[in-house]
Amino acid sequence: MNATTRRDALVVGGGVAGLTAATFLSRAGLDTLVVNAGESIVRRNAHLENVPGFPAGVNSRLFTDLLDEQASRAGAETFTGRVVGLDVLGTDDDPLFRATVETDDETVELTATRVVAASWADASYLEATGAELRQAGSKTYVDVDELGRTSVPGLYAAGRLTEIYHQTVVAAGDAAETAITLIHDSETPFYNDWVAPEGYFTERGREVPPACEEIDAAERERRETESREVMREFFSERHPEPQRTHPSLVDDELGRVDE
Repeated sequence: MNATTRRDALVVGGGVAGLTAATFLSRAGLDTLVVNAGESIVRRNAHLENVPGFPAGVNSRLFTDLLDEQASRAGAETFTGRVVGLDVLGTDDDPLFRATVETDDETVELTATRVVAASWADASYLEATGAELRQAGSKTYVDVDELGRTSVPGLYAAGRLTEIYHQTVVAAGDAAETAITLIHDSETPFYNDWVAPEGYFTERGREVPPACEEIDAAERERRETESREVMREFFSERHPEPQRTHPSLVDDELGRVDE
């Protein structure tokens, strides 16, 4: 990763919300970097039972691995570190942010035109931005409008950090909507993230809208074959990582259970 590269979008947090946002942003052509420290809290779940597309549920660690793979395939990069500060460098009309990130070995500074805060439950790095934060016991939430915008132009928030329902599919949907809002705000041409069969638009005398594509039967078969192969590989064996629980219950910072 080149720390000097100015990114189109910086996503803070690599959980369900962060990786979903990164997938949509990257597929729209935005240069997207996900900064993540630690593990998503969803990995503590014993078995996800209510995520669409998994009739018998799915291992939570496997599910987040799938999200990571999807974001990576879309073009997003991931950087391991904790964002400890976020400074507003730009203006309302020309946003720019500088994130200070601590890793195990160093402190680096990253710049991005727009930022999506999707970390849970850390929001301390947002204090200097002027975003409206709300304390609720030990938790800090970020105030956003109905589409994920904070009070700071160019700064967005998604997922549990915005006090939405604490459900995986809700976090994913919220992050997708926030990402699309960012895409529109950046004036990136975008109609719908949709892959259509050949001729769907063009044979009706229409141009293929931005962010859409038409594919022929051969390309459709190639993608379906690749999809089956990827899913078979992910589900071929039991997930190697142990079950997690709340870290306060075991002598392990990740909450790993002896099995």
